Amino acid sequence: MLQTTQPELAVVASATAAHAGDALSCVTAGVPVVVDKPLAPTAAQAATVVEAARAAGVPLTVFQNRRYDADMLTLHRLLATGELGRVTRFESRFERWRPVPDLTRWRERADPAQGAGVLLDLGSHLVDQACLLLGPVGAVYAEVDARRSAPRDGTPGPASGADDDVFLALRHTGGGYSHLWCGSVTAAAGPRLRVLGTTGALVVEELDGQEAALRDGRSPAAAAAQTMNLVRGAQREAVRPEPGGWDRFYPEVLAALGAGTPMPVDPEDAVRVLRILDAARVSARENRLVAPG
Repeated sequence: MLQTTQPELAVVASATAAHAGDALSCVTAGVPVVVDKPLAPTAAQAATVVEAARAAGVPLTVFQNRRYDADMLTLHRLLATGELGRVTRFESRFERWRPVPDLTRWRERADPAQGAGVLLDLGSHLVDQACLLLGPVGAVYAEVDARRSAPRDGTPGPASGADDDVFLALRHTGGGYSHLWCGSVTAAAGPRLRVLGTTGALVVEELDGQEAALRDGRSPAAAAAQTMNLVRGAQREAVRPEPGGWDRFYPEVLAALGAGTPMPVDPEDAVRVLRILDAARVSARENRLVAPG
């Protein structure tokens, strides 16, 4: 007789529209699960998954690897040592120059309601980082566009329909502000981070290199160091970057499962992020400030 064993962990890395259903299948089977971000296309769907996991006592977490970027780890070190004082404004960007959509990628051809576009993809990272730094959000203003879906030079061409140019302004209830950009049509990218505090600012020029290292078949630890500076007016001091740590996530998951301790990313954080992204869609459509639901 064929013997089967219960899996110790499942990883959901399907298209975003399938995340909630796939995660619920794992929860129903009693299998701990890691879901790629975003947890679902909407906050309501994500909340259903989180509640089901809680009721069943099944560990659930979300793969928010950008928490382990070198720039974010360095920022938290500087905050812990008081180098920046109290952060008043957080500016963060994931900007790329891909003026022609790659319609072989579902994120660039599918409808945003199915999870396509940069708002849910890169925006999930940006909002998660902002909330970790400055806490809950009371108001959202957003600009969300699909630049590449419009004809270029009057010549009809393939249109993705997926959003590719996003700006978010978040007003945090603790008094700070976040300005967040993500897009695929940015010919001149701004600095990756500009974090303004009461006693100094951190400026990071380039994107964390761990993704590029992985695409080249190298370890995330082999990523090139980013250029980081602590700035106080005319004074500029080079900052030693913390090493990036994408490869820390799964060991932390396994350690949590073994010890019965909380998973590295609280899935409730993913729900809060999606409430902000839901509000961003409304804000962009109606051109107004929106409070997250």
